Amino acid sequence: MATSSQARRPAERTDDQGKKLLTPAEVAELFRVDPKTVTRWAKTGKLSSIRTLGGHRRYWESEVRGLLEATTENGSH
Repeated sequence: MATSSQARRPAERTDDQGKKLLTPAEVAELFRVDPKTVTRWAKTGKLSSIRTLGGHRRYWESEVRGLLEATTENGSH
């Protein structure tokens, strides 16, 4: 039985080149929007995404941070 100090933490998600990936919920939290909004951004090309084997979207952290910086400079999402 695992103690609290041995509890499993989720593994950091990275692509095959070691770039950190974020879930829609993580991206939504950064922008303070609903995760469905993040999915719409991906569908319209505002944000690139990849699909996991299970069909879930993941977003490159570097691209998300760049978009976040660009939108905060312009004062819009």
